[in-house]
Amino acid sequence: MNDRMTTPWGELALARFPEDPRDRLRAWDASDAYLLRHLAERPVAPSGTVVVLGDRWGALVTALAAHRPTQITDSWLGQEATRANLARNGVEAGTVRLLTTQDPPPDRIDVLLVRVPKSLALLEDQLLRLAPAVHADTVVVGTGMVKEIHTSTLAMFERILGPTRTSLAEQKARLIFCTPDPALERPANPWPYRYTLPDGIGPVSGRTVVNHAGVFCADRLDIGTRFFLGHLPAGRSGGRVVDLGCGNGVVGTATALADPRAEVLFVDESFQAVASAEATYRANGLSGPAEFRVGDGLAGVPAGSAGLVLNNPPFHSHQATTDATAWRMFTGARRALRPGGELWVVGNRHLGYHVKLRRLFGNSEVVASDRKFVVLRAVKR
Repeated sequence: MNDRMTTPWGELALARFPEDPRDRLRAWDASDAYLLRHLAERPVAPSGTVVVLGDRWGALVTALAAHRPTQITDSWLGQEATRANLARNGVEAGTVRLLTTQDPPPDRIDVLLVRVPKSLALLEDQLLRLAPAVHADTVVVGTGMVKEIHTSTLAMFERILGPTRTSLAEQKARLIFCTPDPALERPANPWPYRYTLPDGIGPVSGRTVVNHAGVFCADRLDIGTRFFLGHLPAGRSGGRVVDLGCGNGVVGTATALADPRAEVLFVDESFQAVASAEATYRANGLSGPAEFRVGDGLAGVPAGSAGLVLNNPPFHSHQATTDATAWRMFTGARRALRPGGELWVVGNRHLGYHVKLRRLFGNSEVVASDRKFVVLRAVKR
């Protein structure tokens, strides 16, 4: 959906990525607008090094492009949306510096704007990484919808940067004001986090998982993946296997452990996830033919190049429940699979993925199920 956002400096044409005319979700929300109004009303306009953390689709850096800001994001899709939105609004390439959450942060930050992420762990990790560049005069303002800002969110700012307070709510959005305290003794960064997997889950039993902050279920094995690990296809002999939406890479690592000849491709749109997948793979002593790719699912993967795709699709995009991501993953998998290749999917029973798979592949078979989850198999004919 291409929408127009009214800012204190004029209207912006903004869209999510990939663009879908049927998508009714906007590329900005009331919390983005609230933050921009606040900045326009400040006695001193943003100056010096401006860093925007967690800008979801580039609305904030597009509006603030005159200040040559730096964007830091965990989302490949969000970064691509930012590039497209900057171009769409006539911002010259290179005006906004685009960094990922895995890149070294700027040495000095004079204005830090934080779009509060869904993951408190990601907020902790990023504030700890940015804190050394923050000084006593740094302007720190956070923003989010009221339902996204909790007592723990404010405590995180206060514990890492300094005294923190909030604004009144406007249109169900709220601002966070933080006064940096350079004398504050900050905690050590606990991320990435490592833990040992339980027994009884196949080749990865007792193995190590490495999770960077923000990855789903960062401190334990989620029950959907655990169920999937107990029902992965066996008896494969080499060939290309894709761990699609790989998260911490435990599914692809299990495949590589079971079949050292398999060429495993780990794919996720999260920079934190792909870094976790590679760390998990290496931590288990694997050195076979593996590729770690950040991107939009299987876009860019040669058609007919994969024999097996393993997928645990997400069904949320930030706060919105949507099956658009799953559908894009399934269609991408069908294109990437060779004839006779298989897509294996795990998901909550109520999501009805079997309907989509039958529509797309012409077949769908239940491999395993319990009261909550189902593992489905679709074959490319």
